[in-house]
Amino acid sequence: MNRDVEGLLRTLAPQVLGVLVRRHGHFDLCEDAVQEALIHAARQWPADGVPDNPKGWLITTAGRRRIEQHRSDTARRHREEKAAALTPPPPDPVPAQDDTLTILALCCHDSLTTASRIALTLRAVGGLTTAEIARAFLVPEATIAQRISRAKQKIKNSGARFRPPDDLTAVLHVLYLIFTEGSTASSGTDLLRVDLTAEALRLTRQLHKRRPHDGELTGLLALMLLTDARRPARTDPHGTLIPLAEQDRTRWNADAIAEGTTLIRTALRTAAIGPYQLQAAIAAVHAEATTAHDTGWTEILGLYDLLTAIAPGPMVSLNRIVAVAMVHGPDAALTELSTLDLDHHRVHAVKAHLLDLRGDHDHARDEYDKAANLTLNASEQRYLRSRSRHPRSRPTTAPPAAAPSAPPPSDHHRCR
Repeated sequence: MNRDVEGLLRTLAPQVLGVLVRRHGHFDLCEDAVQEALIHAARQWPADGVPDNPKGWLITTAGRRRIEQHRSDTARRHREEKAAALTPPPPDPVPAQDDTLTILALCCHDSLTTASRIALTLRAVGGLTTAEIARAFLVPEATIAQRISRAKQKIKNSGARFRPPDDLTAVLHVLYLIFTEGSTASSGTDLLRVDLTAEALRLTRQLHKRRPHDGELTGLLALMLLTDARRPARTDPHGTLIPLAEQDRTRWNADAIAEGTTLIRTALRTAAIGPYQLQAAIAAVHAEATTAHDTGWTEILGLYDLLTAIAPGPMVSLNRIVAVAMVHGPDAALTELSTLDLDHHRVHAVKAHLLDLRGDHDHARDEYDKAANLTLNASEQRYLRSRSRHPRSRPTTAPPAAAPSAPPPSDHHRCR
């Protein structure tokens, strides 16, 4: 499908769904109707051209499909809906109101599991098909279809009201998880899944345009930009991970860094400090360092101290330990690491590097092997195996499996 058409459809998907839900109710049925309209448009528009009013075209097409879903209703309802289907749409059936945020809130309803929230958000708000979502997460299409079906049923049973959200916490959390999975895939052969990072960035940008003064939303967008800016330098030609300290910084996206840095500076000046802002601030310190040796580790450690105070968790602690090592040395970091109760391949990777820094190469090799055995991502496995075969001391760089940011405290299964 033409990239311009694909982008347009993904932008319009939540807006069209919002119109239908406000008009007809029944999120589940409206979402199915919108998906069919999107598929129809994806087939027709590249050949026939994009209509003058693409949003109105989708609303009309999806609305008619929504009516067809109820042809078995009572005779009265049948006559009314048939008449509505035959009535030509007004020149611009599109209301001024944009329901993207409302649809996002429904997709992130607190009755849903995290996996269901992600799948439903990518489909209803991102406009991705079930097959596209399944490919992105390397799971069977039937699994994603079942998650989406159950999610819509739960929303229906919960009696969730169609209204804009007062709190974006759940929405930001889901967007963060989508981006994180794309930035460092939890499984598979590739480290990066650009389709997911791009979609998370696109949706977060859309929300930021609607709520530009939300500090945490601004912080999340900045964090995504600053992290994604390093993408061109994060893997070698074979797709193997290159740690932050060894990346060619001339390949980083300077425009994304400039935008992300400006956003986080603005947010820190104008809004109450939150976890996403602090993570973005940490990423900005890394981005502003010309070389790994120039990294402001003392400032980073201070930021992690703040993050630990407002959003404590094992993964936050692990990333803070990386900063401790760079400021106070590997022995101090190993002491703190010994108190961390977390079985994760990143813990072993960080411990391996700290041992390597201390000169204990044999034990470092064992920890690298443990980390490689625990990760499900082939790119990370290759990197960790190579470190196991060739341990080395790098006293002025960060542990190879560490990252400048850490997930929210509820995401103990991830640490980039």
